[in-house]
Amino acid sequence: MNTKAAQYRAQQNGDAAAIVARHSELVRRIAHHLAARLPSSVEVDDLIQAGMIGLIEAARNFQSDQGATFETYASIRIRGAMIDAIRAGDWVPRSVHRRYRDVVAATRAIEQREGRAATAQEIAGALGMSVDDYHQVLQDAARGQLLSLDEYVEEHDGEPRLGQHDNATPARRFEQSAFRVALGEAIDNLPEREKMVLSLYYEQEMNLREIGSVLNVSESRVCQIHGQAMLRLRARLTDWRGELDDDED
Repeated sequence: MNTKAAQYRAQQNGDAAAIVARHSELVRRIAHHLAARLPSSVEVDDLIQAGMIGLIEAARNFQSDQGATFETYASIRIRGAMIDAIRAGDWVPRSVHRRYRDVVAATRAIEQREGRAATAQEIAGALGMSVDDYHQVLQDAARGQLLSLDEYVEEHDGEPRLGQHDNATPARRFEQSAFRVALGEAIDNLPEREKMVLSLYYEQEMNLREIGSVLNVSESRVCQIHGQAMLRLRARLTDWRGELDDDED
């Protein structure tokens, strides 16, 4: 092996190791922040392990001339690595996905017909299930990470990685902008309590227990309200996803 090349690689590896050592606390901070917004079945240590891999990749690939600090760049890569690890461990059976899509379709049909927000009783009745079964569908979906607004936006808009340097075409940028407008309008038209839960969860970054304290309801009730809100958004934005036409099964 060329001596200079070997020396260069050793220096690069040393620099990367030093960067990782300096920013390991960043990984732990992001892991604990993310874990507070996830089901208890997700272990913080697993998130940290995935995040360290993301940090190493960030240290190796960071380019200082791209207009962002290393911490900003690394935070995106760390969080992305954690989310990828969560998705890779998805245990949710196809039946859960199928039932959830049925609920989305029923919600959309009722709201288009009635011109107002569908109630849990109406949705359950349209599908021939009890309200308890309807809430169980939402809980199963929540455990399977099907009810994340962050993930929903990323599916359409792409994770906001240093957007000023991306290679999106003008048409793609227009589509991203239009989707965000549609999402904003859909959120504005949610029932007040659902809108408040989303605001506290995504904007104020409160966990379900903290939101329950604010609203004076149980954590499980907050989970139901959040699930109902996400269900409604998916139903109202189906034209953007085409998910009801997606035959995964």
